[in-house]
Amino acid sequence: MFSIDLADDAQLFPLEPRHAEEFFAHIDRGREFIGEHIGFADAAADLESARTLLNTYAQRTAVDGGRLYGIRVDGVLVGGVLYRIFEADTGNCEIGCWLEPAAAGRGLVTTACRILIDHAFHDRGMHRVEWRASALNTKSLAVAERLGLTREGVLRENYRHRGALRSTEIWAVLVHEWPAAPTV
Repeated sequence: MFSIDLADDAQLFPLEPRHAEEFFAHIDRGREFIGEHIGFADAAADLESARTLLNTYAQRTAVDGGRLYGIRVDGVLVGGVLYRIFEADTGNCEIGCWLEPAAAGRGLVTTACRILIDHAFHDRGMHRVEWRASALNTKSLAVAERLGLTREGVLRENYRHRGALRSTEIWAVLVHEWPAAPTV
């Protein structure tokens, strides 16, 4: 299996249905922190629903419509990044992330997202990469800003999360705004 080093002790790798037990254990450890702003924690309430979530993304991967990647630190799954939506025909995709609190603050998500954006633009020919996050998720919004994305707007009270109305901030970067691929 391939992986990409994010740090000396951290790797990015394709997260697949065969990782369901590891994924569920990870979500369970960080359930409250992860679930504060995103639905993954609630969608993976038990091993079977965790497996279903991973299978859903495996199906998206098979039709080039999305993909999950895990982040391991010292061999332990602590978070991940994803193409939540990948539309090669329109040149648009959306990336996102999640992380356990123990792995926060190391720049792992920022580095992993930079890899996804590079891949989308330089390898897949995408035109636009979006980032959508709860307007209350200041850590996620800070990652979007660190990556150099532009805040385009807010969808006010557009969804419910754990019974409360939430707003979504939309950030994006266009291919001509992203650094050119390094030459070898």
